[in-house]
Amino acid sequence: MTEIHHQSANSRGRHVTAVLGPTNTGKTHLAVEQMLGHASGMIGLPLRLLAREIYDRVVDIKGSGAVALITGEEKIVPKAPRYYICTVEAMPRSVEVEFIAIDEVQLAGDEERGHIFSDRLLNWRGTRETMLLGAETIRPLLQQILPAANFITRPRFSNLSYGGQKKITRMPRRSAIVAFSSEAVYTIAEFIRRQRGGAAVVMGALSPRTRNAQVALYQSGEVDFLVATDAIGMGLNMDVGHVAFAATRKFDGSRSRDLMPAELAQIAGRAGRHMNDGTFGITGDATALDGDVVQQIENHRFDPLKRLQWRSTKLDYSSLQNLSRCLAQSPDLPGFTKARAAGDVLALETLARDSAIIHMATNPAAIDRLWQVCQIPDYRNTTSNEHASLLASVFKFLMSDSAAIPEDWLQQQLDYADKTDGDIDTLATRIAHIRTWTFVANRGDWLDNADKWRENTRAIEERLSDALHEKLTQRFIDRRTSVLMRRLREKDDLMAEINTAGEIQVEGEFVGRLDGFRFIADSHAGGAQEKALRAASLKAAAEKIAERADEFAKCEDQHISFDGTGKVIWREHVIARLQAGTTILKPDIEIFADEQLSGHERERVQKRLATFVDAQIAKHLEPLVNLSTAEDIEGLGRGVAFRLCEELGVLKREDVAADIKLLDQNLRKQLRKYGVRFGAYHVFCPALLKPAAVRWTMLLWALNQAKSTQMSLDYIPQPPQQGLTSVVADSTIPAGFYQSVGFRQCGKRAVRIDMLERVADMIRVLIFWKPEKQGDERPAGSIEGGGFSVTADMMSLVGCSGEDFTAILQTLGYRMEQRTVTQPATPVEDTPPEPAVSDDAVESKTADDSDAPAPVETQETTLEVWLPKRPAKNRQKPSGQIRNKRAKRNNQGRKPAPNRSANKRSKPEKKMPDLKDSPFAALAELKKTLEKTQGKDN
Repeated sequence: MTEIHHQSANSRGRHVTAVLGPTNTGKTHLAVEQMLGHASGMIGLPLRLLAREIYDRVVDIKGSGAVALITGEEKIVPKAPRYYICTVEAMPRSVEVEFIAIDEVQLAGDEERGHIFSDRLLNWRGTRETMLLGAETIRPLLQQILPAANFITRPRFSNLSYGGQKKITRMPRRSAIVAFSSEAVYTIAEFIRRQRGGAAVVMGALSPRTRNAQVALYQSGEVDFLVATDAIGMGLNMDVGHVAFAATRKFDGSRSRDLMPAELAQIAGRAGRHMNDGTFGITGDATALDGDVVQQIENHRFDPLKRLQWRSTKLDYSSLQNLSRCLAQSPDLPGFTKARAAGDVLALETLARDSAIIHMATNPAAIDRLWQVCQIPDYRNTTSNEHASLLASVFKFLMSDSAAIPEDWLQQQLDYADKTDGDIDTLATRIAHIRTWTFVANRGDWLDNADKWRENTRAIEERLSDALHEKLTQRFIDRRTSVLMRRLREKDDLMAEINTAGEIQVEGEFVGRLDGFRFIADSHAGGAQEKALRAASLKAAAEKIAERADEFAKCEDQHISFDGTGKVIWREHVIARLQAGTTILKPDIEIFADEQLSGHERERVQKRLATFVDAQIAKHLEPLVNLSTAEDIEGLGRGVAFRLCEELGVLKREDVAADIKLLDQNLRKQLRKYGVRFGAYHVFCPALLKPAAVRWTMLLWALNQAKSTQMSLDYIPQPPQQGLTSVVADSTIPAGFYQSVGFRQCGKRAVRIDMLERVADMIRVLIFWKPEKQGDERPAGSIEGGGFSVTADMMSLVGCSGEDFTAILQTLGYRMEQRTVTQPATPVEDTPPEPAVSDDAVESKTADDSDAPAPVETQETTLEVWLPKRPAKNRQKPSGQIRNKRAKRNNQGRKPAPNRSANKRSKPEKKMPDLKDSPFAALAELKKTLEKTQGKDN
């Protein structure tokens, strides 16, 4: 591995990419994809549970023979692995791979584990690429430590907003309630079981297998609530909509303190997954969050880390004193501070005072072995002396003649834990005990037949984990009880109520919820009680729906929104959907509502929806709305305006060529006033090419497609990404889609129409270029005799070249021919150029052949020259006249060139000057003379 001390300050971080951002940004997913693009790779993760999840994912892609899983308690290493999925602590130092990623590098500031993450980000490098993943809080320190690193910021996929305080009984479904002690977790879970049917439980003390099983209960929907410690803050990807803090203080191992805003955000960030927005808040007796803290969490802006933890990895095993001295060293790099004594250092200090240990640890190999033993984690959370006593026993066994832990002694330790009876706390204690021996069994040189013991410890842990999961399920999850059945038999009318979240409870039992103006029955509320439950639910729902209708009719526009498929959303509920109407700018609206919404309430909802839709279309498609209602556009201009509205602001010029030809300047001026542009190939409204307008033109086009072709609105194609001027055209996309979003398909590409018009403007200048004064140089791409050649500027406008650009030109009506042109010969290298000669000098030299300079060397070159397509055969006008008319038509409405007067048409046409005495004629004579002379010499 690379040592940063050996690198110059400016080179530190070369080939390192730091991907920073809040939760739910896909950083880990990006790293895994990047790793799989290399021949070999390793990723270090903060949790064993997350490591197992990533391992399973990579195995599905690459196969079990190519992937290793290495954690402190589990090792799965095939014969020739290419990819290593590890916890950060367990990353093997001897393996060299092309790619290395370290996840959650901001943990380098953690007082307990920070020095391990600091070591990895400083010294671990892939041979080709290294990626550091973490929060923005570490950016300033990383920029200081690794100045040559490349930094990438990843925005959160969804929004995270503050939901305030909620009672547990009013907590929305898919919520996680966070506490910071097992006692608090159990109390809250018991309460939720009684009030809401049950909750899954996740704590750091649970084994990964138990945590996975509990999370599966939640993910499957069997329970709608999760009660957890801050163990959910990293690595657990769940469909959580809301995170509620039951406390904002915790004991961190040394003191009780308030959680920092960044720590709160790490946990709150579990709310919302991928594109689903999430909320966070408080519940119970938790202290209200300060307004500044809320803003920091919502905006993902926190105070940067001030320092990172550091501990030397260059250890001297020549003596216990030298080892302790190395571990006590202070860093010599800015931005780091010496890590506090962790559990392994405290254990070493305790054992170093034991005379028996001192007598054994007299050589580097023994001291190295002692340090390895000290790194056995204290999963049981016992006292330091009790843990040190266990470590001393292990070390003495390893230093005995057998150099291994005795099997009979180890079996006794396993037998103590291998019992599945007892309550939750007893089982959790046994799991912690067995995890110690799982860790030991993964040190292959500490045991005879280590593979057998590894399998034994894993099997015991799995049995205990399953038993603990069953206990948790029995205690905190209550299926529908017989109490509801008894009340149904005893009562004709059931008491129903609806909470603020729209959940309907009958006799205290959840039976369904309101989704906008619809009642959605609970899928579990079936069987004998279904009829009675539904009758009570609908009665309560009818009253609530009427209240919601009144609230919706009075709400402001900012509380209503659309999604990309035309669904209308209010209060996170889909309440209606747009449909094609009688005209394209007047879509119909289908309300999603049960029969409980009727009469006057339904009419008010319908009217409010229509007002909102009209306002949105008027806002985003203003040019079309104005064109459709304009009273000052007359005659043929009104017809063009109508077609523009029907085609959502884009017309191919050839489709309306006859009408455009008949438009006089006054009619064109009227249309231009409403934002219409007459391009060479399109008549369009440039304002409608903006992203907000494109979203609406695409949706209105889709509504009409759905009406005429039965296209599903749930599968509307995605428009080209903002900023792109052309894209590869998708052949499966229905005809008309690209035009609706302001693009035109040209061969295999779809090109933005304003870019096509800019290309056309460039071409027009090149084809019809004439010198305005003597000596003007012909611009690049302009070909003498008419036509043009392709330039880099043209291709840059549309973002393509080669065959794709050729197809664009052909679509625009140009043809290509091979033409031989005469150009100055390429000058010989190191030969000074001839001095420039003015036109007057050329003329005077021609008069006297004796003083004529050496003729200019030329060469013939074959070029691809593009020309407008030949006119139809029935048109007998000369090509020059055709070109002049085209130029005049294309330049209508444009400002004249500076050297042309405004009243040009009133002046008599200029006669072409006699060219026989011009410099060009003189040069032609020189060329002929040169050719004759060369012919004689040959």
